Amino acid sequence: MQKAIYTTAGLDELLSHVQALKGAGARFVQMHAERCVDDGSYRLVYTFINVRAAQEHIAQDGSYAIENLVVEGIDRYQEIPSISSYYPAVFPFENEAHDLFGLAITDMQIDFKGFFYQVSTAEPMSVITPEVKAAREKAMKVRAAAEAKARKAVAEKAAAAAAAAGEGAAGAGDAAGAAVARPAAAAGSDAQHDEAAAKAALKAAEMEAKLAAMDPEKAAKVRAALAAKVVRDKQKKEA
Repeated sequence: MQKAIYTTAGLDELLSHVQALKGAGARFVQMHAERCVDDGSYRLVYTFINVRAAQEHIAQDGSYAIENLVVEGIDRYQEIPSISSYYPAVFPFENEAHDLFGLAITDMQIDFKGFFYQVSTAEPMSVITPEVKAAREKAMKVRAAAEAKARKAVAEKAAAAAAAAGEGAAGAGDAAGAAVARPAAAAGSDAQHDEAAAKAALKAAEMEAKLAAMDPEKAAKVRAALAAKVVRDKQKKEA
């Protein structure tokens, strides 16, 4: 019989918990990432078998415990420390979390000295190089600035509309509400435009980060293909 144990830890506590599990003789089983529908944050679940404890339990009643370490409330742009220095076998799971969700998992140890498999280049893209880190930070700043600008525009236009509407009679509440709603809607349109620009900048920065991690010859081919696509898209719009 398997007993499932769940322990919730903060991101800053992850490595200390993993170190304790390693010291206790726990064996890594798997790790998976999932996106929380409610708030858009991410959750990581690391699964281990405490081998020493399992041996004792199996000898007693045939049961053993599966220990799950749960890290919740992760923002997409937070840096997540890799646990591969403790458990090299986590690498494909961490890499999958990056590839599926874009999570920034740092300091992956992917040279397994022949015990897993050799990786001789700076690929896949989840290897966090200084260039990748700088591009990601730049994209985050662009997005944050665009979002702040959009929020400020909405607040300023709504406040101006409310002030103008405040001069009306007591029965002008509906008109004042409509006056606020119209500028707010217009500001919302501006906010959507800024958000689209931020997303475009983020996408461009992420692509640049990937290109920076590629072999120069391969990166040149990808750049050429992207440039050709831009030309084709422009020709279609003008046709």
